[in-house]
Amino acid sequence: MSNSSRLNLVQRPRRIRRTEALRRMTCETQLTVNDLIYPLFIMEGENTKVEVTSMPGSYRYTLDLLLKEVAEAHALGIPAIALFPLVAEDKKDNAGTESYNPDGLIQRTVRAIKQELPDMMIVTDVALDPFSSKGHDGIVSDDGEILNDETVEVLVKQAISHAEAGADIVAPSDMMDGRIGAIRQGLDAAGYTNVSILAYSAKYASAYYGPFRDALDSAPKFGDKKTYQMNPANAREALTEVELDIAEGADMVMVKPALAYLDIIQLVRSTTNLPVAAYNVSGEYAMIKAAGEKGWIDEKKVMLETLTSMKRAGADVILTYFAKEVALILH
Repeated sequence: MSNSSRLNLVQRPRRIRRTEALRRMTCETQLTVNDLIYPLFIMEGENTKVEVTSMPGSYRYTLDLLLKEVAEAHALGIPAIALFPLVAEDKKDNAGTESYNPDGLIQRTVRAIKQELPDMMIVTDVALDPFSSKGHDGIVSDDGEILNDETVEVLVKQAISHAEAGADIVAPSDMMDGRIGAIRQGLDAAGYTNVSILAYSAKYASAYYGPFRDALDSAPKFGDKKTYQMNPANAREALTEVELDIAEGADMVMVKPALAYLDIIQLVRSTTNLPVAAYNVSGEYAMIKAAGEKGWIDEKKVMLETLTSMKRAGADVILTYFAKEVALILH
C-alpha cells in the first residue's frame, strides 16, 4: 500500500496493544491473590475428603484435612477463607439450635485454624439453612411462613458464638430484615467490637446455587426462598437492601451471585465507598469446570476472564472456589 493510500488516522488504539509490555502497562484491571476469599466445606470425621460431584475439584473436608488445605491456601497468599458446614441430620431442628453450639462443627473448626494459623482471616456464614430440619434460612411457622424476628434472635446467638471462637468476619447470608443491626448490637454488647460484618446484602433467589446445596445437603424441604431472597429481575431493590445494611452497621456488602449480576455489582459500587464483595457461586464454578472437562473451553483462561470481569465491574473482594487455582497461577 502506498503512503498516499493509507488511512489518515490520528488515533490508532492498536498502538498500545502492540506488545505484551504495552498491554501490561496499560492494563486497567488486575486480579490479584489479595482479592480472594476461599470458600471451604467442613464435615465431621477424620482423615476424609469427599469430592462434591457437581463441583469437580471442590471437596468436603474433615477438620484434620481441612487444616492442611487452609495451610496450603495460606502459603499461596490467600488472605481469607469462608467456612460452610455439613451438619448431621440428627443435629438439625427447626430452630437451628446447633448453629450456636459453642462446641459445634464451625466453632471447633475456627478455634483449630486460629491455633495453627492465627493470621489467616476466617469468614463464617451466619444463616440457619445448614442447621435447619426444613432447609430454610429461618425458623418456619406451622403454616409455612419464614419467621423474621424470631430467626434474627437465633442469628445473633450464632454470630456471637463464631466471634467467641475467633472468627474475624461474620457473614449473614439469610436475608432476614434487620439482622445486620441486631448482630452488630449483639457483637458489641458481647465485647466483639472488632469483628466485622460482611453482609450478603443483594442475595438473589438464584438457580445458580444448586451445586452448593448438594455440597451441604441444605436444599429447602418445601417451597423455595423467594420470600426472603431477591427477585432476579430487580436492580433498584438491591440498592435498598445495601443502603439498609450499611445504615445498620455493615462493614462490607456483597452481591450474590456474581456472573449474571455484573450490572448489580457495578450499581452497588457506584453508590457506596464500602468494600464490595462478589460471590462467584457454585453454579458458575460448575459450568466452567464442566465445559473445561469436555474440552469446549480453555478452563484456566475462562476462569481468569470470568473473575476479572467481576473485579472490572467493581468488586473489591471475590469469594470463589477457584481461589487456590488462581493463586497458583498468580503466585
